[in-house]
Amino acid sequence: MSWLRERRVALAAATLFTALAGDFWRYLLSWYGWGAIAAVLVALWIALAVRERLSWRGVPIALALFVGLAATSILWSQYRLETAIGATLTALTAVVGVTLARTLTLEQVLRALGVALRWIIGLSLLFELAVAAIVRQPVLPLWVAYEGEVPRAFYWSRAELFEVFDGGRIQGIVGNANLLGFAALLAIIVFAIQLVDHRVGQAAGWGWLGAAVLSFLLAGSSTMVVAAAGAAIVLGILLVARRLGTRARIRLYAASAAGVAGAAVVLIVVRDAVLGLLGRSGDLTNRVDIWASVTELALERPWFGWGWVSYWAPWVEPFDGLALIKGVEYLQAHNAWLDVWLQLGVVGLAVFLVLVTSTLLRTVPWAVDAPLGDVADSPALRLLPALLGTVLLVQSLAESRLLIEAGWLLLVWLAVASRTHGRALAGIGR
Repeated sequence: MSWLRERRVALAAATLFTALAGDFWRYLLSWYGWGAIAAVLVALWIALAVRERLSWRGVPIALALFVGLAATSILWSQYRLETAIGATLTALTAVVGVTLARTLTLEQVLRALGVALRWIIGLSLLFELAVAAIVRQPVLPLWVAYEGEVPRAFYWSRAELFEVFDGGRIQGIVGNANLLGFAALLAIIVFAIQLVDHRVGQAAGWGWLGAAVLSFLLAGSSTMVVAAAGAAIVLGILLVARRLGTRARIRLYAASAAGVAGAAVVLIVVRDAVLGLLGRSGDLTNRVDIWASVTELALERPWFGWGWVSYWAPWVEPFDGLALIKGVEYLQAHNAWLDVWLQLGVVGLAVFLVLVTSTLLRTVPWAVDAPLGDVADSPALRLLPALLGTVLLVQSLAESRLLIEAGWLLLVWLAVASRTHGRALAGIGR
């Protein structure tokens, strides 16, 4: 455990674990326990930023504008206290992401991700095995008391490990099959890179990669199946691009963009058939109804939105009962882009589009171009940002997680780190 001797890597690993598995702490220790842990981690990152006298120059303008707009929306918000809290959480997470990008190398981030994901995958498999084999019944979060019939969505684990061949799905310590699938897919990417680069032993590397694949399959997340396919396609494009000259790369990228657009149209047309193959209903597990409700509400305040809130606050209008389906009140739009439109309007959506698009575009030369000077990242390692960005983008179409916790933290890290790397390739230096 050499990472324990490197305080920054250890701090990053603890932070990434908490960001990726926030519900683990909330289900185990309550929101207050999670808040205390998050507060300590944020304080440590701020202390590191102060000690290193980090300069905030060079932070992507779109990132600064988005955070600033979220804070400014207090002026027109219909729930000013909640907006103040949400904007503060968004800004603090952004500070952590910027500090992470400025103080750790790509190799150190890979190691921190590897540690965090090993804990999530390992604990999730042990947890589900214990629930299915010993407890033998669904398990609720430890600190919440429910009355009457409890909806399936509220359970920490549904004890379905031994029912996967009959449609069962495990949720792991994160308490959600889609979130476990997300963590497992990231783990597959990270562990594969570590294996290719010989950063871990063969036995341990293949063992953890197998555990990640097993978790991915047992989670049964259709969103992450699509994300995995997208990541595989991007990987193929990047590997081919490395062998081409500048003009040939441009043609490759143009053809790839056209192919993706065409495939998206085809998938929309044959959506029901594709979802049937993935074992999902045509309404995308109630997402269509949620999207309709969010769109209707967003149209009432289309330009600047209702005010930033990050997590939906179900005790205030208009979120109270906005997405109530089968006794479950959903606290997100299940689409990051719709959520931004709802909260910050067309203006916020435009800024967010620039932030995400520019970030993803910068990961391409990072993955393809040969490193210069002191940039000594391996060919496999340089694929991490682009593959990670692809997974985040696909997830944003079915979940709003890109706006909170791990999604937002990783997006900020990508935005800042890719810009820093671009400056280095341009000869400006770090």
